[in-house]
This record gives sequence, structure tokens and C-alpha cells, in this order.
Amino acid sequence: MDVVLHRRLVELFRWVDPGPDSSHLVSDISAWWRDPEVLAAVGPALAGLFPDARPTVVVAPEVTGLLLGPLVAVAAGAGFLPAYKDGGDRRRVGAMRWAETPPDYRGRRLRIGVDGRRLSHGDRVLLIDDWVDSGAQLDALHRAVQAGGAEVVGAAALVATCPPAVAARLRLRSLLTADLLPG
Repeated sequence: MDVVLHRRLVELFRWVDPGPDSSHLVSDISAWWRDPEVLAAVGPALAGLFPDARPTVVVAPEVTGLLLGPLVAVAAGAGFLPAYKDGGDRRRVGAMRWAETPPDYRGRRLRIGVDGRRLSHGDRVLLIDDWVDSGAQLDALHRAVQAGGAEVVGAAALVATCPPAVAARLRLRSLLTADLLPG
């Protein structure tokens, strides 16, 4: 990875205390999106983690994935398909392919899906997420994409804090790991 991008990602990262009702700090990556050089570099950097994959489509879950996914898709010369979390009528439009996540870092199970009309047999899919802790969302996306006959060529994230066995199963590569982030 580009040394300048790596340095900027670490410099701009912050942990934030959301208040007395929270049991843990939350990541604040908003400065990454505010920095034009970082914003221009993250798509090519994530696509570059799979240089020979030749994806035809990038799939990324809402909310941050709606920004990050298109950046990677453009860099990879692929299309983009958003993945939605179940809830709300606008997400029930079309032939959604849903999959339930295993418990996430908070113990929640979510349903996440992609529009099956936009995913074809033979598509080569690169999954993208900003932060992978338990791998629950990517696990569900793997199943939803494969149910549509597409092939998952890998998964890329800005930050991966999941166990190595989870990363290996998901074919996950990341720009940063937890040990590189400020304490």
C-alpha cells in the first residue's frame, strides 16, 4: 500500500466516547472522507488488494459502503451494487436476495440483501466494507451473492480487526489492522 495513504489513515483516525450509556468507544473515520487525497486514494488502494481478480461488480453494505463501494468500483473498472440491511419499504423493492448474518460484534443478527435482478450468473464480485470486526455482514453477503450464481473473488476493507481464521474464510484483505491504529 502507498506509504502516504497508510500514514494519513492512521493520523486521521480517532476513537470517540459516545457517552455514558455506551459500553465501548466507537471509531471515527469521518476525517478520512473529508481529506480529498485520502478520498481519492482509498478506492484504488482497496481495488489494488486484488490486482488479478477482474471483478465485474463491487458489492458494499450501507451506510458507509454506499460511499466506499463506488470508489472501489471505479478503480477496478467494475459496476457497483449496494447491499441493504432489512428494514423500510424502499429496500423491499425488486427481487432482493437476503441472507441473515451470524451474530455481529453486538450480538445482533441482521438481514442483508442485494437486488438479485442486478446480479448475474458469472458475475465476479468483490465485497467491500469499511470495518470488519466479526465478519458477520461479509459472511451474509457471501451467501446472498453466491445464491444468485455469482462468484465472490474476495473481500477488502479499510480496517480488519476480525480473527485471522475469519479473514481467511472470507478471503479478506485490508489496508489497516487494529494494531496499527492509535490506542
